[in-house]
Amino acid sequence: MRYAAAGYKVIAITDHVDYSNIKSTVKAILEFVQNWPKNSQIKVLAGIELTHLPLEQFKPLAKYARSQGIKVIVAHGETLVEPVIKGTNRAALEADIDILAHPGLLSEEEAKLAKQKNIFLEITSRKGHCDTNGHVAERALKCGAKLIINNDSHTPEDIISPEELRETGVKSGLSQKEIDKIYQDVGEFLKGKGA
Repeated sequence: MRYAAAGYKVIAITDHVDYSNIKSTVKAILEFVQNWPKNSQIKVLAGIELTHLPLEQFKPLAKYARSQGIKVIVAHGETLVEPVIKGTNRAALEADIDILAHPGLLSEEEAKLAKQKNIFLEITSRKGHCDTNGHVAERALKCGAKLIINNDSHTPEDIISPEELRETGVKSGLSQKEIDKIYQDVGEFLKGKGA
């Protein structure tokens, strides 16, 4: 409800998963969403974030999550602030994901693959991960890939207002028109996911 109080209308719960916890986490998230009040002021979507995986595990874990009813699949990208296996962006983009989070210094080829597969590239307000937002925005715009602006919250202190989130886009070098287009694209995506 903290997100509702901050002014959000839709969120996705995307806990970090790998082979050690995907079954229990998917089950718990689906149960949570199924029991979320239908008349709540905020819509909650079931999601997961595939995080720090061996490259060959992205496809089977994404496939498993989809088969269980997960609506939003995020993959943890090659951020510069954590040790991440080189090739993670590409492996994630080749899997059935919706969002490549904090993709770091993604290549033009990776941005083109995101466009081809209709995968969103994340612009984030999260400390450290946001250091490459301008690069990600530039690559996405050049290739025509879709962007999503996200706060990637892990604690209540990470929750910022929708207005502050839009400002993250501005700080990334995006115009108001480009930000409006991002929100339009994300709105269509969310409708397709049942929001």
